[in-house]
Amino acid sequence: QVQLVESGGGLVQAGGSLRLSCAASGTSFTMNRVGWYRQAPGKQRELVASITTSGGTNYADSVKGRFTISRDNAKNTLYLQMNSLKPEDTAVYYCNLVTTFGGYTYWGQGTQVPVSS
Repeated sequence: QVQLVESGGGLVQAGGSLRLSCAASGTSFTMNRVGWYRQAPGKQRELVASITTSGGTNYADSVKGRFTISRDNAKNTLYLQMNSLKPEDTAVYYCNLVTTFGGYTYWGQGTQVPVSS
């Protein structure tokens, strides 16, 4: 059974930094496509950043140059380093995993990131 558990969210001032973590059990991040999504109040969930099995990364235009996605294979943990945060980054951030075999999708419970101006 695949489980994803996020941590690291919390209130931060504009211009500040935060690092989100997502620990996985039941599968390996290196064997699947993983990423971070966010959902702001009243808006649809959107992709923030993703990383493929080969390590290729992809970012939403709104976070390019400010956010960095990475994974620690030994710890089976996914990270999202967020710098120069803006109030418009305020959202619930979700860890996402799509299995290579079968295309099954899993979500973490989400972690809130409020950015104050």
